[in-house]
Amino acid sequence: MRRAYSVETVRAAEAALMKRVPEGALMQRAAAGLAAACGDLLRRSGRVYGARVLLLVGGGDNGGDALYAGARLARRGAGVRALLVSPDRAHAAGLAAFLAAGGRVADGPDGLGGLDLVVDGITGIGGRGGLREDAVALLRAVTRAHGRTPVLAVDLPSGVEADSGEVHGEAVRADATVTFGTYKPGHLIDPAAEHAGALRLVDIGLGPELPEPPDLEALQYADVAALLPVPGAESDKYSRGVVGVVAGSERYPGAAVLAVSGALHGGAGAVRYVGPGADAVIARFPETLVHAGPPSKAGRVQAWVIGPGLGDGRWAEEAVADVLGADVPVLVDADGLRLLEPETVRTRTAATVLTPHAGEAAALLGVAREEVEAGRLAAVRELAARYRATVLLKGSTTLVAEARDTPVRVNPTGTGWLATAGSGDVLSGLTGSLLAAGLAPRDAASVGAYLHGLAARHGSDGAPVSAQDVAHGIPAAWRDVRAG
Repeated sequence: MRRAYSVETVRAAEAALMKRVPEGALMQRAAAGLAAACGDLLRRSGRVYGARVLLLVGGGDNGGDALYAGARLARRGAGVRALLVSPDRAHAAGLAAFLAAGGRVADGPDGLGGLDLVVDGITGIGGRGGLREDAVALLRAVTRAHGRTPVLAVDLPSGVEADSGEVHGEAVRADATVTFGTYKPGHLIDPAAEHAGALRLVDIGLGPELPEPPDLEALQYADVAALLPVPGAESDKYSRGVVGVVAGSERYPGAAVLAVSGALHGGAGAVRYVGPGADAVIARFPETLVHAGPPSKAGRVQAWVIGPGLGDGRWAEEAVADVLGADVPVLVDADGLRLLEPETVRTRTAATVLTPHAGEAAALLGVAREEVEAGRLAAVRELAARYRATVLLKGSTTLVAEARDTPVRVNPTGTGWLATAGSGDVLSGLTGSLLAAGLAPRDAASVGAYLHGLAARHGSDGAPVSAQDVAHGIPAAWRDVRAG
């Protein structure tokens, strides 16, 4: 599992560790890991000896890490030059070591010739509010002249917010980022994560100093495999989970088909469908149990999914109210989100999972969509607290948050192939099947998002993908996870 901590927590852990190790030891550990990562990148395109490396160096420890790493590269035969954003604030000891190793300070961004690697050490995890004007000017000049040169960021791409994943103004776009001790939220959450590229974590001995729980966590294959509900020899449809689906309308019957498809492919023991799309559902999935409604009369279920393609008529309003009155977990998506009464959700005794995209989240919060997209972490936490629910915020980075004080989960399997009509309906059915199987809401939402992303990759195989492809890819994603 990838775990991420806030800057404040990381700083406190570093301070505690520095009391137990020799002065400067942490920076040397960081510089060694950074130099090794630089060497790996350089070897992929040629060699370290004779390679041409440019350091973009800001003040403070981040610039010091870059300078010490540059010194190591220079001693291995690389030609390393440093552009100092603020020469009077450069890390003195790091600069002295860099010069002693044969590194050179460049007069400016012009006339640098060809480069094999640019190392971004302008600002570190403590940067706030975007890059200053002098750093922006330097970054623009280097980008214009060397835009195709690989960029490796030190700890975090300069200009992004470590704690929130927000990006204010211009920021470095790195091909890879080397971070130290632990991941930070900005490594995992867009839009900042999009700037980070491939991540590499360098162990500097910080682990024992970091508290529980982390601020964020991202599940990996083994974590998901441990949560998958696998039936045993004595399982029946009820022990596997019966999920009720209330979805679709005369205008959107396909939403009902896709939600049911997600539930069935997700391992539900049985699916009960209530809604106007019964004929379309039975035509595709004859094993579905259909009922004219209301949902509370449809029979026994262990979880409900409501909302995809539901519309906003009287029947839809009554169905949402009926389902929210049930004493089982309920997942609300799409049109169902617009029909929610916040107090009704807050006072439910059973779990509620909300699955908005950015536009729906903005409507629930009463803010602009752009505000949600720019501050995804703040938005998902606010929604979870306001509705006292588990919230799965869909998007380029899918986040799962609870009202209680648990780490926000970040889904690492997202892909642009999911940006297709109906894929969210599949996700709703899939997650509903996991709820019905007995997974806790946070686990069901996290595993559902993880499988959903993998399923899109299976369904696409590098080609355009539809929501049906995503649904059909779920069993392959399930097998991948179990196989590790």
